[in-house]
Amino acid sequence: MDPRNVLNDLTGKEWIQSTSSIWFQRGLGRNHPETVYERQHPAPFAFKMVERLLAFFTKKGDRVLDPFSGVGSTLKACELGGRYGVGIELTEKWVELTRKRLREEAGGAEKQEVVLGDTRDVLSRYLDEEFDFIVTSPPYWGILNKPADHRVKEERVKENLDTRYSDDPRDLANLKEYGEFLQELSSVFRSCHRVLKFGKFMAVVVADFRHKSKYVAYHSDISRVMEDVGFVPKGITIYVKNAKKLYPYGYPYEYVPNIHHEYILIFKKENHDESSD
Repeated sequence: MDPRNVLNDLTGKEWIQSTSSIWFQRGLGRNHPETVYERQHPAPFAFKMVERLLAFFTKKGDRVLDPFSGVGSTLKACELGGRYGVGIELTEKWVELTRKRLREEAGGAEKQEVVLGDTRDVLSRYLDEEFDFIVTSPPYWGILNKPADHRVKEERVKENLDTRYSDDPRDLANLKEYGEFLQELSSVFRSCHRVLKFGKFMAVVVADFRHKSKYVAYHSDISRVMEDVGFVPKGITIYVKNAKKLYPYGYPYEYVPNIHHEYILIFKKENHDESSD
């Protein structure tokens, strides 16, 4: 490995391959035993994707934060990859599933910290510049609270799986106004900026969505929020979910896309000298 590489433990060839602006999903397969816990969550964060992000943006022994940790995909990747993770999750059910998942799929959780609580409050416990990398998939506002569509009926209702994050009034997904939701999300990302080390990166994974008849460019709104709190955008990777099924949204009256990709938004907390260039 090049001694000048202070970001990760990759070879030059591995580095270059990871910089492609398109990543295709590398799943374990729907019936793989290690998908059981991930599928319990209504908006699962793919473990294999997080694994690739950790490989590029961290070295072994680094501290990683996920402020919306769900069922612990980030913590599983940290445990298996020799990183020290902190995951913050509001809902007790997802915290308990995370702990079970780490025991059964990662051989334990000795290095990982799973925190039950509102991330807006919990983040205040951590020091300035404490983490080497932050990665998360934030809530999708209230879109999980709407009536089930074709996909939800077939993939979740039929299998008696949860279709929403929680009923907790503190859950950002339960805020009624999108503007208020973005404002609260901004406070979380501002705290993330504080606890991240200078010169380090944060990855935010989101997809756009539809609210009633309106298409919401969620990734664009997230980018604006991140810049407002001090992060510098560095690039976007399109994560293609090529195994997803097509559903007849809008047929035969209106164009409604099947959204089969996510945006991996990469931001940096630049050093003062970098920011002034």
